[in-house]
Amino acid sequence: MTRPLIEISGLWRTFEQGGETVAVLKDIDLAIEAGEMVAIMGASGSGKSTLMNILGCLDTPTSGTYRFDGQDVAALDPDALAALRREHFGFIFQRYQLLADLDALENVEVPAIYAGAPASKRRARAQMLLERLGLGERLTHRPWQLSGGQQQRVSVARALMNGGDLILADEPTGALDSRSGKELMALLKELNAAGHTIVIVTHDAQVAGEAQRIIEIRDGVIVADRRNAPAGPAPSSRDGRAIRPGLLAGVAQVGEALRMALRAMWSHRLRTFLTMLGIIIGIASVVGVVALGQGSQQQVLENIASIGTNTINVFPGSGFGDMRSGRVRTLVPSDAAALAEQPYADSVTPAVSTNTTGVYRNVSANVSVQGVGEGHFQVNGIDLLAGVLFDAGSVSGRTQEAVIDANARDTFFADGTDPLGKTILIGRVPVRVIGVSEAGTGFGPAGNSINIYLPYTTVMTRILGQEYLSAITVRVADDYDIDQAQAEIEQLLVTRHGTNDVYLMNTNTIRETITSTSQTMTLLISMIAVISLVVGGIGVMNIMLVSVTERTREIGVRMAIGARRGDILSQFLIEAVLVCLMGGAAGVILAFGAGAAAHALMSGVRLVYSSATVLAAFASSSLIGIIFGFMPARAAARLDPVVALARE
Repeated sequence: MTRPLIEISGLWRTFEQGGETVAVLKDIDLAIEAGEMVAIMGASGSGKSTLMNILGCLDTPTSGTYRFDGQDVAALDPDALAALRREHFGFIFQRYQLLADLDALENVEVPAIYAGAPASKRRARAQMLLERLGLGERLTHRPWQLSGGQQQRVSVARALMNGGDLILADEPTGALDSRSGKELMALLKELNAAGHTIVIVTHDAQVAGEAQRIIEIRDGVIVADRRNAPAGPAPSSRDGRAIRPGLLAGVAQVGEALRMALRAMWSHRLRTFLTMLGIIIGIASVVGVVALGQGSQQQVLENIASIGTNTINVFPGSGFGDMRSGRVRTLVPSDAAALAEQPYADSVTPAVSTNTTGVYRNVSANVSVQGVGEGHFQVNGIDLLAGVLFDAGSVSGRTQEAVIDANARDTFFADGTDPLGKTILIGRVPVRVIGVSEAGTGFGPAGNSINIYLPYTTVMTRILGQEYLSAITVRVADDYDIDQAQAEIEQLLVTRHGTNDVYLMNTNTIRETITSTSQTMTLLISMIAVISLVVGGIGVMNIMLVSVTERTREIGVRMAIGARRGDILSQFLIEAVLVCLMGGAAGVILAFGAGAAAHALMSGVRLVYSSATVLAAFASSSLIGIIFGFMPARAAARLDPVVALARE
């Protein structure tokens, strides 16, 4: 005696409702042989659909045993159940349950995709099945372009895709007209004759009458089990599982998951774009802020380099911000003379400065008066554009000779008049222009100002009336270590003043300070931008959760036709990662575009993009997709198939 294909013993299925336990199936015993065509008949609420869900491994019994081909189904984990559905079962649903985003051919292919079948073989088999069912001219039609009967035939072809040892039909004619219903029943009888075991769940006695055997169920109990016709011998051969997994099935399935994810995203383009928007803004902010910070830092460092990389500035007081520095008057010209005699000094310039009004004829402007020594221009690397510089004789003689910079020339002599030899009134002191230098570098107190350079002795005696200096700048010889020179300068001034009442700063220190500050500010602003990335990630998670809710029925269909939990997880996770990656790419493009626009509109703005920043942006967008996409994907993968199919 052969072993039954389906064997159920003492099966119960109960549900909790309102604090009470309701038994839908009660102590069911049932055996179905391979090759039978069986109708399970009963009124609504009789338990017939619950029994079919258990037979199809979509639901699990509360107690009792269910063996399929001798295998205890209760011992199988979710992926093993998915494999059983994929390799042995075929489902024909009352409402067809076709995937709206796929055409007829692609709908039929889906079970073979989850089986890991090669694309060429599964496509050929899907086409053969559809042509065999009279749909050869409807291969590329979407479900909404097909009639009810045609959609049900696509559903039948899908059920046969992986072989379909057992075909489970849930009210297969319920949504069809009488003619289409008769055609479908004739098709099911043909499939049974070809060796497929058919189980039909119906409340229609006429449909049940087409089966060889009728099992009647009422209030969860089998009340009748009779034969309409004797079961014929099971054919020795049947259209079995014609497709086997290829060697690269795993890689192919990832590719298919990617393709399905892209299709789902394209089908909901507006929602996908809105989901991306937070990521786009966050990535663009991060890339743009870092580029602006690096560009500004580079620009400042270039300005520092333009005034020399081996200069040391001596200032009165204990440091920047010292409120007492204005009362420290011990820094005097003799200190500059002493420093100039040291072996490490290439050149030295004392400095005093003030702001006042400059007047030439009918033009007046606020000017920065820089009292400097004859070595100032060499120390600071300032080039002469016209005329001559004042010399040591001018300093000792307190001459009223001035070198103006290009900003002053363009202000007082805007009509193109040659400034050399002209007299400008500085406060109440007239000075004669003997030279024109290049404009300030934009760094330091003289940067971008209208600068007029005079001998420091002239400024001290004729303009300010003071005997002390504001600063001394020492240019260190190229062959001398700047740190050692700084230490020796400190020692010399402490010896001369009897106390440490000055502080020194070299350009390397300035560079390090500015670099550190700009990096800190860039990091701070980047962290603010990262917050927008996190907000964007939360948006991705929310939209994906909504997507899971909207596509619950689709998930149930995919599980019914053989999708494992990992297949569902990977599809939704890939969607989330793709959204973030595409948003990241769009964000980078937006950052480059905004940078180009800013540079065109504001010539002083510089942005420096680095490949590391771009790669970091892509990495962070991928990470956001994985982190925030995992929970919705996991929720989708853990849905109960029977609950998902029942969701409206």
